[in-house]
Amino acid sequence: MLGVLRRKAASGASSASVYGKSLYKLKPAVPTPRPCSAAAEEMIHYTRGFGGARTFCHLPFAGRMITLMPKREVVGILQQDVNMQIWSRSFSSSTEGDVVEAVVPFMGESISDGTLATFLKKPGDRVEVDEPIAQVETDKVTIDVNSPEAGVIQKFIAKEGDTVEPGTKVAIISRSGEGATHVAPSDDKASERAPPSPTPAEEKKENPTPKVETTPTVGKPKGSPAPPPKPSATEPQLPPKDRERRVPMTRLRKRVATRLKDSQNTFALLTTFNEVDMTNLMKLRSDYKDAFFEKHGVKLGLMSGFVKAAISALQRQPIVNAVIDGDDIIYRDYVDISIAVGTPKGLVVPVLRNAERMNFAEVEKEINTLAKKANDGTISIDEMAGGTFTISNGGVYGSLLSTPIINPPQSAILGMHSIVNRPMVVGGEILPRPMMYIALTYDHRLIDGREAVFFLRRIKDVVEDPRRLLLDV
Repeated sequence: MLGVLRRKAASGASSASVYGKSLYKLKPAVPTPRPCSAAAEEMIHYTRGFGGARTFCHLPFAGRMITLMPKREVVGILQQDVNMQIWSRSFSSSTEGDVVEAVVPFMGESISDGTLATFLKKPGDRVEVDEPIAQVETDKVTIDVNSPEAGVIQKFIAKEGDTVEPGTKVAIISRSGEGATHVAPSDDKASERAPPSPTPAEEKKENPTPKVETTPTVGKPKGSPAPPPKPSATEPQLPPKDRERRVPMTRLRKRVATRLKDSQNTFALLTTFNEVDMTNLMKLRSDYKDAFFEKHGVKLGLMSGFVKAAISALQRQPIVNAVIDGDDIIYRDYVDISIAVGTPKGLVVPVLRNAERMNFAEVEKEINTLAKKANDGTISIDEMAGGTFTISNGGVYGSLLSTPIINPPQSAILGMHSIVNRPMVVGGEILPRPMMYIALTYDHRLIDGREAVFFLRRIKDVVEDPRRLLLDV
């Protein structure tokens, strides 16, 4: 029959009518072809590599009929007609154009994979375009997997806890909502765990009637083992295992642990301390906070004062802004300040780019924006990459004193702490003053104690007298 079809096509007859009639005669079960008002150009639409859909083709001919034929037969027709354009598109469902797949998006240059942390939707839920349906946790941030189209989730392909890469299929979404049913996760797990109930015949077979056997009674041996000794009151009592919980570490927590341990193993860490009288900076904030907010639309905090003080100290001691690279020292003529932010999922360190060009208002706005993104989990990889110096403010949690750890590949980190009123000698009198301890941890391989002390002393001078920034003294 295929040879007959080829001969008819080669004789110059209309390919549409020949194949339409032939196939209609051979397969009467096929629905009656419908007329098609196609353009003058003929177009073939076929699929690739999807099981039973391998020979599924659409042939809309101008003024002709739409019919079905194997792809290998169509190729012979196309070779005889030059006024024809081929267009192919692969799909993963027998229902053309109805099913789309949600895949893991690109996660950043330095991130190759992540862990599928949680699903935000369930099978059967309706989603809109770009609505998050799952979250992927990486070493640095949490990334949303969004729905590419509006529709109903048919099923999830991946499972929570799976390691996924960019392009990994996560869910199948139906535009029309066909084939999607609500599934309760707890019911699925219960049905998986519960074995099928056996039939009465199987129960009788598995549990035969036990035979009664008479066995001679054996007397209790004289040398029976003694009961185990009771633990003494002095022995430590370990807690029972049922009161412990074991949970896997998140990728972010594992990444933080690895980096901090690498910092301890690589750097020659040394910390120097000083204390700062916060009276003048707090007075400056109190006097101008209303006018500052009215003009710039952001509150004046203490963090911007320390950022400006750190910039001034880094410019006076450029070795603190440098880093060791092999046998070389890289001096960086720009200042990117990393601000450590603690979030419920772990520690993230967004970066203030070119902080030396910012004024107080720009610093406060950028800190507020980055901190909000970090807590919402919407901060990007680019906003945390780089950084030449880090400021960590443990004072917001009430820390009085600490020794912060350097954030690689930087060479130093400034630690701020809580403000406490303490008696201080001022002008020969003992007065209560709001004092803060500050700490500088630095890489002693690169930075000597002299530069570290001068650096911390400069921060103390600028915070205690902010007018130095105006006069550059």
